Amino acid sequence: MCNLKFSIDASHGNARAARIVLPHGLVETPAFLPVATKATVKSISPEELEEIGVQVLIANTYHLHLKPGEELVVGHGGLHGFMGWKKPIATDSGGFQAFSLGLGAKLGEGKFEYDSALQSRKNSKKLLKRSAFITGEGIRFKSPYDGKEHLFTPEKSIEIQEKLGADIILALDECSPPSAGYEYTKESMKLTHKWAVQSLKAHTTSQALYGIIQGGLFEDLRKQSAEFISFLDFDGIAIGGSFGKDEMSLSLDWVMPLLPENKPRHLLGVGGVSDIFESVKRGMDTFDCVGPTRMARIGYAYLLPQSGGSQKNKFKFRITNQAFERDLSPIDKNCRCSVCQSFSRAYIYHLFKNKEMLGLRLVSYHNLFFFSSLMQSIRRSILDKKLEKLYSKWLG
Repeated sequence: MCNLKFSIDASHGNARAARIVLPHGLVETPAFLPVATKATVKSISPEELEEIGVQVLIANTYHLHLKPGEELVVGHGGLHGFMGWKKPIATDSGGFQAFSLGLGAKLGEGKFEYDSALQSRKNSKKLLKRSAFITGEGIRFKSPYDGKEHLFTPEKSIEIQEKLGADIILALDECSPPSAGYEYTKESMKLTHKWAVQSLKAHTTSQALYGIIQGGLFEDLRKQSAEFISFLDFDGIAIGGSFGKDEMSLSLDWVMPLLPENKPRHLLGVGGVSDIFESVKRGMDTFDCVGPTRMARIGYAYLLPQSGGSQKNKFKFRITNQAFERDLSPIDKNCRCSVCQSFSRAYIYHLFKNKEMLGLRLVSYHNLFFFSSLMQSIRRSILDKKLEKLYSKWLG
């Protein structure tokens, strides 16, 4: 029997404020899941994550399988004991690595087309080196650590995730590149469906298992995938895939009417402010993205709209710009996080310029607080039937 209970507290249009009760705690939605790739959110401690208000994390099955290996994690009683995090954890299936290390790498494509062009210019040699291949059996790849070959089958992915012991685990899938044609995407979707059935059969624990909808940028395939995955006995629904800049919302419009109301819905790898708002409006519950900490590591800090954040600057600015060398104001004068209460832009600029690790830690903390607070505000607005007002404040 699945250890997940889902209930809806309130709805406003298609948006909903819900509760997901898991063995390690309650998740109030809409919620943002910071990415703990290697059993850690980069540079932030579990205690700091709790201060920030983080409810749930998502870890990476591919990386944890390679290092340190799931058997070592089992020796700690699972991920919760291993990483000292007492609240809920989700793990992905390893399927995204089939994309990022496989055909996506060969084509120089990221998850979003507008990211891919930038990646290709900066890292073309790296991206053109393909180290993962899809077969009907699973994902065959070479470890970047020792070159040893591995095979992720649906059964193997489930076995690893069950040993890691997260509250929520995901079925193995294939994410097709944004430029993939109809026939490739169709075959990829069929493979994802086959693996979904195999994942269900292999699942032996009470961990909640989510199925993943694929289908690329094609309406009929997205709808087929939504109907197929929704029909199966999954505990939750995840929506995966790679999108063009303006196509995520359209893809959600296609599938949302086909999803069961009584199951949680997760959008994989999406975490921009406007993306979150548009997805919540359409009925999504949870999101994960590396963005807040990845942006922090290169000096980007997020800004509230009343402090100058907007769609034009994507609600962030680069604190390493020389203009902030002597700026005594906090990152965001309207932010309540401990970083903004204690440190100036000038100090954080100094830390980055001198390659002091504290700089990226402070901005990471602030960025995660920004998203945690945003999700809390969105939830309150749904409960109070004021989502349109909050949407207008942020996105105009």
